Amino acid sequence: MSRMGLLLLLVTTALAPIIWGSTYIVTSELLPPNSPLMAALIRALPAGMLLVIATRTMPKGNWWLRIALLGFLNIGFFFYCLFYAATYLPGGMAALVMSSQALMVIALSRCLLGSTLTLHHVIAGSVGIVGIGLLVLNNNAELSHSGMAIALLGTLSMALGVVLTKKWGRPKGMSLLGFTGWQLLFGGLMLAPVALSIEGIPSNMTLSNVFGYLYLGMIGAIVGYFLWFRGIEKLPAISISFLGFLSSVSACVLGYAFLQQTFTSTQLIGAIAIFASIILSNQKPKPITH
Repeated sequence: MSRMGLLLLLVTTALAPIIWGSTYIVTSELLPPNSPLMAALIRALPAGMLLVIATRTMPKGNWWLRIALLGFLNIGFFFYCLFYAATYLPGGMAALVMSSQALMVIALSRCLLGSTLTLHHVIAGSVGIVGIGLLVLNNNAELSHSGMAIALLGTLSMALGVVLTKKWGRPKGMSLLGFTGWQLLFGGLMLAPVALSIEGIPSNMTLSNVFGYLYLGMIGAIVGYFLWFRGIEKLPAISISFLGFLSSVSACVLGYAFLQQTFTSTQLIGAIAIFASIILSNQKPKPITH
């Protein structure tokens, strides 16, 4: 791939976490309160059904189990953790906890893909986490221990999903849209009984609620995950994980633009550190030698 082609692929893949950064503002401003399970279900299941019907392809053999596992890791469990964290953690605390995904992907890639452990990836991950801390933390944040634990589990789930998606690829003859749709469908089906039994269908749905759910399903799920899985196919798993840092930048920019939140010089330094970590993660690696 040419340098320009690689840059274009990085930019289009980066759109996925930028889109996902809007999850926080949509959850807090447009969705019914205290309903993370139902938000995760409505985001995944309708989008998955639509794509599966449109592409008309099915998994075969051991791919049924593989896609079910990927649907659980990338969609079902991760969505629940994401919306739980967005609902019960203040400010950007969820983004800070989930920023550890890059370091998890580095470790999992070493174990499952045989990737070379490099010093610059470790440094880049640390710089990115520090940058997110500067970007999103505030002194008045009240921590929810359950929210932090769920956010950490969701981070591990997504990290493992990224690495396994890279390891397995996708079924022969199945389009990327079909691959995305089956994962969304499996993830949604796994969420359905839990969401319906614990939270039930929201009552008194407003137009804002409907718009929020449509946005999360059509843009957040279909567009976001299509770009994300396309990037996983063609880019190193570690490079993909560092692009996830942009979700925090997106969330803070949207909060500044639409919620009158402040954007301080400290946050600007944090944003610069995040972009620096992404650039560093894509430099030629220098293996750690013993």
